[in-house]
Amino acid sequence: MVALADGHPQFVVTALAASERSQGKRYSDACVWRLPGAMPAAVRALPVQSPEPPLDCDVVLSSLPADIAGDVETRFAEAGYPVISNSSSHRMDEDVPLLVPEINPEHLALIERRRGKGFIVTNPNCSTIMLTLALAPLQARFGLEAVVVTTLQAISGAGYPGVASLDIVDNVVPFIANEEEKIERETLKILGREQGGTVRPADFALSAQCHRVPVVDGHMAAVRVRLGRPAEPRALSEAFTSFRGVPQELELHTAPPCPIIVRQEPDRPQPRLDRDAGGGM
Repeated sequence: MVALADGHPQFVVTALAASERSQGKRYSDACVWRLPGAMPAAVRALPVQSPEPPLDCDVVLSSLPADIAGDVETRFAEAGYPVISNSSSHRMDEDVPLLVPEINPEHLALIERRRGKGFIVTNPNCSTIMLTLALAPLQARFGLEAVVVTTLQAISGAGYPGVASLDIVDNVVPFIANEEEKIERETLKILGREQGGTVRPADFALSAQCHRVPVVDGHMAAVRVRLGRPAEPRALSEAFTSFRGVPQELELHTAPPCPIIVRQEPDRPQPRLDRDAGGGM
């Protein structure tokens, strides 16, 4: 989040907060930077504060661990802050949008149910995002009756230090705790219909299987879809390549011009070759 905000035309990082282990330190001392390139100069001297209101900011971006994010994010929302969360704690709350901006911006109507100026908006599980982005144009054009997805998820999805090298090198781990349930629940909410301040989940059948594979970055999914009506490959390809959403209309800073890229080669996509397409988006 800090890296994405660096040089952003609309946002400036004005406060940073984390656990007691980091509080009181400069960010450059508290954070072991493990991304390509140097830590942004603008944040190096910022002090790490407690993740409690008040903070000197207009919007809170949260990537706290799920076991503590729920209460902390609620307190910020109740204090009047808009909270945009990468954590799973509030994703399935009735008054919290679970947002993929290209797909369901109308779900932002849910925040009108909350009293006061504060609210929470969440983004989905990482594999859910790529699955729903691929399903959305098919749902709109042809309808969906059933989906079976098998994910091949990179080790970066487990956080740092993540999966022990002796467990993942030369191996595939055929289970990721809670991942399958998240994909199944979240996909149906995202592709559901907002009506009168609530979301009616999509009603197609969905089954997920998740595997951890020895790839550093870039999840992959193999998806089988039963459409509501038949479609030729050319029509499917056109549905994908023509798909656009509100971020493209607004030309938002990190929005790729084409959210979905169709590759014709029989051996693509591949995570190592294609994960940085569209600036990684």
